[in-house]
This record gives sequence, structure tokens and C-alpha cells, in this order.
Amino acid sequence: MFPNYLPTAAKTVGKRVFPVFFAKASDEDILSGYYMNAKGEEMKIEKELSKNMTEIDSILCIKENFDIVSRLFTICGKRACVYYIDGFADDATSSKFFETLQSTDDGKKLEDATAFSRACIPFGDIAERTDIAESCTDILSGRTLLLVDGFDTGFAVDFRKYPQRSVSEPDKEKVMRGSKDSFVEALTMNAALIRRRIRSEELRIEYFNVGRVSKTDIAVCYLNDRVNKKHLDILKKKLRSIKTDALTMNQQSLADLLIKRTWIDPFPKFRYTERVDTASAQIMEGDILVIVDNAPSVMMMPVTLFDVMEEANDYYFPPLTGTYLRLVRYAVTVLTTFMTPLWLLCLAYPENVPETLRFVLLDKPPNIPVIVQLLILEIAVDGLKLASLNTPSMMTTSMSMIGGIIVGDFAVKSGWFNAECMLYMAVVALANFSLPSTEMSYALKFVRIICLLTTYFFGLWGFVAGIAFCVLSVAFNRSVFGFTFLYPLIPFNGKRLLKKFFRLKLRSDGK
Repeated sequence: MFPNYLPTAAKTVGKRVFPVFFAKASDEDILSGYYMNAKGEEMKIEKELSKNMTEIDSILCIKENFDIVSRLFTICGKRACVYYIDGFADDATSSKFFETLQSTDDGKKLEDATAFSRACIPFGDIAERTDIAESCTDILSGRTLLLVDGFDTGFAVDFRKYPQRSVSEPDKEKVMRGSKDSFVEALTMNAALIRRRIRSEELRIEYFNVGRVSKTDIAVCYLNDRVNKKHLDILKKKLRSIKTDALTMNQQSLADLLIKRTWIDPFPKFRYTERVDTASAQIMEGDILVIVDNAPSVMMMPVTLFDVMEEANDYYFPPLTGTYLRLVRYAVTVLTTFMTPLWLLCLAYPENVPETLRFVLLDKPPNIPVIVQLLILEIAVDGLKLASLNTPSMMTTSMSMIGGIIVGDFAVKSGWFNAECMLYMAVVALANFSLPSTEMSYALKFVRIICLLTTYFFGLWGFVAGIAFCVLSVAFNRSVFGFTFLYPLIPFNGKRLLKKFFRLKLRSDGK
């Protein structure tokens, strides 16, 4: 299916550079995954410039792709050519690059490729290439490729400047106090934001490349003296073993490839954040950070239930205030999960409801069963969320008025829903936004629906079974590295568990 939407250059490179993945079983002329020339030899850069240009022009379809630029010029009487993608190269740096090359007047510098690169290319990242396939990958990645007549080596010079938005406050994770910078879609910029906060020689940012066609850049960040080396080795092994055409959905595609789970498991295995301070703090705790190019957030691992409940704003307030906010978040989470099933249980056993709580009961029989009303509202809330995502910003106020006032009011007056159902589901819907993890909120939503169904069909024992299902589904869930989702509760680690519930004062030794 993917050949229909891939760009022409990417398809051509994929077929010619990596034909082993596109070839049929009958293609006997394909060896080792390399493109072979007419003589059955691996396609290498030759000393004759015209031959190299012919091959690269054919692979990259220069005539069809207007944004791939090839430019011929002369260096000390020798012909040279550069390839780059218009829009990826920094204009100021590329101008200096051409000026430096054309100002070279010593012909002896052109006798050796390595000496030429050291003397005539005074720029940061330079890599010598001997393979045509690797050179084409460099061009498509945004690097500038220099070929000189007489050299069987190409020079991949990196002065990329990706189109990107400026660093700003994250939209989802609003900042009450603290830094208002957030990650962007450029990997190098995100790595720099982390380097700015952690100026340690122990900080490691390792590079990986995933995807046979997309060749997506991935960076793994960690502190070498604090990271769990076993977890790090597992992650590296998984990244190197990934075989896929492309990370179509960036981080989510990578997450699907890193973990082995059934599609019915909704609990998050990774924690995502757009905040640089949150990511840096987790690195300091010994966690591993994964940055995916083109993604405006980063992945943090390992993750437990208590990790997804934490929020950076807790640490920007005094310990007492931070602890209060954290405990409120835990209480609200439990409330949103079991509020509607508990109310449904009270309606099933009205004779057992204390006199002081009998106001929660319905005054008159509902026109539609309460369980049906609750399930419809569960779906309606998500429908309103989807509608708000596709609503232009200038119409969000009107959308809120229509959905919350007009529809809600007339739904009650018409008899479709009871006012109590609307009230409790509104509380649940609003309380869900207290969770910093969207994935966790949807996981608890599915647990709540199961608890509603078991309570309706089996009464008190169904309610108990729903709670047991919630606890067991969390307890038997595993992280990407294999340990339980309830750590440090199971296995028990009192010191770390205390830190998860209470915002402790930072000591002078930094612990």
C-alpha cells in the first residue's frame, strides 16, 4: 500500500538502494541488499564525476524533484558538484561553504581526499562516503554532498537547518510556575534543550536510525552514572532489531514496535511530555529518554502507575502545597473511576442507603434505564472531545454553549436523561482532565465501563468484581522492561513509595 503515497525520490531510493526489501522471490540478481551495477558489482563512488552524477541523478530523480538541487562548479581547475535539498540547507552557511571552495587556489590540496577535506572544508560535521546508497541517504536527510572529479570519495557536510517552529509554552501541559519552553519537532533542537539543563559529562545522547524507507532519526538520552544498564541494553537491543518501513505516527509507531502486548491493553507503557524541565528531572532520576524526530514531545521510560500520576507543577510549590496537590490528584482519580458504578449500586439497593445519603436516589423512575444513560453519556463525552478538536478556535465558545447548555438542558427536559446522570457524568468528565496522562485517563475509562456493566448485571458482587478487575489489571501489567506496573508498591520499596505520595523537601546534598 505504501508505494502509493511515498514521494518519488523515496520510492526510487528504496527500490534501488534497498532492493532486497522490494524484490520478488525470483530476483536472483539481488545480493546483500545493495544495488548492483551492470557488472554485478556494488555501486560505489568512482573517480569519474560524470558517472557518479549519472547514478545519483537517476536514483534521486533530479528532473522530477524540483527541491533537490545539483550545482556544478570548479575547484582549482577540477570539476565538482554539490547535491542538497532546498529548504534544509542554511543559506548563510552554504554561501560561506561555496566561497571557501571556490577560493581554493592550491592544486596540491586536491591530491588526497582526506587532506582536501581538512584543508578546504572548515565546517563542523564532515563524513567521507564511498557508497552511492549512503550518499543518497545523506542528501535525503538534509546534508550537502560534495563530489570532486578525481576523488572516489564523497563528502557529506552537515549544516542543516530544518523548518521548525519556535520554542514556546506547551499547549497541553500548562505551566503554573516554572520554565515555559517546550520541545519542538526538530531532534537536534530538543537535544540542545536538554543539554542546556544538564551540563554533565555523564549525559549521553546516542543516535539511532529506524525505518528502511523513512530512516527516522532517534536519540536515546540518559545519565551514564545513574541509568539502569540492564534496562538500557534491553532498549538498545530492541531499537536495533526493529524492522519496519517507516514510523508513520512517530512516537506511537515506535511504541507499538518496542512493546509486545495485545491490542486490548490500554495502560500506558511510556510517559510523554512536552516540558523540558520534566524530561530533565526524569533523566536525573535515572530514567531513559527517547527523542523521535518530527515529534513535539519525548518518551520517558520506565513507567509505573505512580509515574504517570506525577506532574511537574507539584515541585514548583512548597512541600506542603505540592503534597496536597498530589493527594488531591490521587483522590480525584479514584473518584472518577468508581463514582458512577457506586451510584448505580446505590440505585440497585435503595433500602441499604443511609438516610443521610438518600438524596442520591432518583425521585421518579427513569424513562431510559440508568445504565443505558450512563453508557450513552460516556460515548457522548468523547464525541464532544472529538468535535472540539475539529472546531476552529474562534468557534470554541459557541461549541461549548451548544454542547453544554442547549443540548444538556433539553436532554433533561425531554426525558432522555435524568439530571443526576448528567451531573455525575459531568463531574467525571471534568475530573478526568486532572490526570496528566491522556492514555491513563482512557484506560481508567474502560475500567469504569466494565465496572458499570458488572455492577448492573451482578449487583454488589459485580461491583466488588469490578474493583478486583481494576486492581488485578494494574497489578499484572508490565512495563517495557518487564517489572510490575505497581512498583514501588509491588515489590515494596518504602522510601520510593513515600516519595510518590509526598512532596519531600530537597536536601542540601541534592537527594
